[in-house]
Amino acid sequence: MNRLKNCFCLTLFVFLAQAAAAWHGNPSANPDTAGIVLDEVFIFGKSEKEKIETKGFAVNVIEIKKASLQSIQTNELLDRTAGVRVRQNGGLGAATNYNLNGMSGNSVRIFVDGIPVSTYGASFSLNSIPPALIERIEIYKGVIPAHLSDDALGGAINVILKKDMQNTLAASVLYGSFNTQQANFNGSFRDKKTGFTVNASGFYNYSDNDYKVWGKFVRNILPNGRYDYVRAKRFNDAYRSTGGRVRVGFTGVKWADRFSIEYNGSDAYNEIQHGAYMSIPYKGRHTDAQAHVFSLNYKKTNIVVNGLEFTLSGMHSRRKEVVTDTVKWNYNWLGEMSLGLDGNPILRPTGAQQGAPTLNHIDRNVTTVRAGLNYDIHRNHRIALNHIFYNIDRTQQDFMRSKVERDFIGTRDLQKNITSLAYEMKAFKDKLTATLFGKYYQQEIGKMDPVLKVVEGQNVRVEETLNSRKDATGYGLAISYSVLPRLLLLASAERAVRMPSEGEVFGSPGENIVENTGLRAEISDNLNVGLKAGPFPVGKHKFDAAASVFIRDTKDKIVQRINPRLNDAVQTDPFENLGKTKSKGFEFELNYTYAQDLNVVLNMSLFNSVFNMRYDPNGREYDYYNKQLPNEPFFTMNGMVKYALHNLVQKQSTLNLYYDCGFVESFYTTWLAVDDFKVPRQFIQNIGLSYLFPNKKFVVSVDVKNIFDRQAYDNFAVQKPGRAFYLKLNYTINNF
Repeated sequence: MNRLKNCFCLTLFVFLAQAAAAWHGNPSANPDTAGIVLDEVFIFGKSEKEKIETKGFAVNVIEIKKASLQSIQTNELLDRTAGVRVRQNGGLGAATNYNLNGMSGNSVRIFVDGIPVSTYGASFSLNSIPPALIERIEIYKGVIPAHLSDDALGGAINVILKKDMQNTLAASVLYGSFNTQQANFNGSFRDKKTGFTVNASGFYNYSDNDYKVWGKFVRNILPNGRYDYVRAKRFNDAYRSTGGRVRVGFTGVKWADRFSIEYNGSDAYNEIQHGAYMSIPYKGRHTDAQAHVFSLNYKKTNIVVNGLEFTLSGMHSRRKEVVTDTVKWNYNWLGEMSLGLDGNPILRPTGAQQGAPTLNHIDRNVTTVRAGLNYDIHRNHRIALNHIFYNIDRTQQDFMRSKVERDFIGTRDLQKNITSLAYEMKAFKDKLTATLFGKYYQQEIGKMDPVLKVVEGQNVRVEETLNSRKDATGYGLAISYSVLPRLLLLASAERAVRMPSEGEVFGSPGENIVENTGLRAEISDNLNVGLKAGPFPVGKHKFDAAASVFIRDTKDKIVQRINPRLNDAVQTDPFENLGKTKSKGFEFELNYTYAQDLNVVLNMSLFNSVFNMRYDPNGREYDYYNKQLPNEPFFTMNGMVKYALHNLVQKQSTLNLYYDCGFVESFYTTWLAVDDFKVPRQFIQNIGLSYLFPNKKFVVSVDVKNIFDRQAYDNFAVQKPGRAFYLKLNYTINNF
């Protein structure tokens, strides 16, 4: 549409210029030139998606505009992308991590507008951000560009929120299975004369997550010790999150392209149904989290000299989390108290659902500052310098402990600085694009625990401290070359470094993770080689395809310790350095369009991620040398079909029909290759439709997820929702 508008305006301009010249008797308006008629004017340019995907990095860009009309979560959009597998422990709000071509967990960093999402806290995440508030999502696999100055090792997901809507208000509401309710709004106003801009958005998410579960892990233990396998509803798994954002500032003024002061507040309540495995159901264990984030953003091009661009984002957040677990009874999968042979309720062996009773208050103060300078030396040469500073101060206090113990509050501090320098160039009439970059990483951690010691017969408060500092360097290169007008070769390589995160070092009680301050940094040599072909138009048909191969050679990979003891009363484990691992594989995507009405997308990803350390320190060969890493899906396929019908019910209306499917090959959740630890093969299918009314403001959509009610599993064989129905209403007001 924008291209047509530009063509029309340019044609109109040329026509008026010719007419004015003729009216004023301009000599140039002679009979030879006045008779020229322009049939068409073509303006060629790359979209933001094309600019990003043609720089040489292994990157996919998801544009959200159409998808936001469906009853779909942000994580579902990511899960349909080639090489991406979203790992979620259940329904809406469940703990989530992301696998990008064999790299997962904290190796994959999540950003919101280039800022690490960890700044915002658990109450503001990809689980809670509705697609309607997102402009696009950039997914980098393996090699991370310098402007995302963080220690991402295996990839990065950068969510770009909507900013530049002018005088627009949009809202949507959703209701569906398991009492799922979602609502969001986004409004923006800009005064053309002064550039004063206000943007506000908000969201609400709720679900009981009481979907049915069954199978080998859903079993009640009878008084005589026998297993009674049942089909039951989850009963302690509700999730609620609310959040809002207000941005006030100026855009498009002389002294700033964009200047804003912003507040982002969010709150979440999350019930915890079980530990790492589904073997023992919990009741009464939950977390509450809040975050208050204040930020300042500034961007200006040509700030001192032409070609110099400066960006600054400074954020400070106060985050609070409370982990509550005080219920002492044992429960079965029917939500009933478990009874012993004597008919009396059974107590939990540790006094609570997961370990000892706790009212653990965890407070965090997080400061993040990101600054960048980009200088265009020449049209084809650019230098980019970026720095990110990240500091977190953390205290925690368990109010279930005695007053003496509560007076001894420990502290945890983590500080990180990452500097990156990049050089970008274009050559051979823009056929070749290359980016060379280097990164310097530095991290300090501090830990203080006050303890009571007897010194010379007296009780003395002593502070036990631990301080450590780590630094490292990384570097990389990304190249793209246009062999033919519609054939692009891409290659990227990086020596990547990832420092252990706050949750890995200091633990996370809400996620059953205990601390390990001795973790070493991960180092990985990443390589991607691929091609993009198309689009190839054939009449009304259009094809394009992309394929790539990759290698991830990692040392000291940080993973959560795998514990095969399913019935342990306390299912908490630390993160640890696994040693050497290697992942290699390929991915492929094919896209077909017919007359802009039919769209078919097929993609697949296959890799082999193995333990690559042969001998232990004593020279004995490891039992699992060269074996597939556990709890990692290694073969996935996705398909999507969308068809648009115009003027079917009303003139100027559009009915969109959707179908998508996903396949995941079976995999083991531990090193033990036995059926109890095997996640079965999965093939999940979804259908939906949306109806756009003639006024182009109102959209109604209906979606059916997992239409055949198949068992869907993920991390450590945790079951996800079965068949579900959703209704969504979208309304947009433009130019109010």
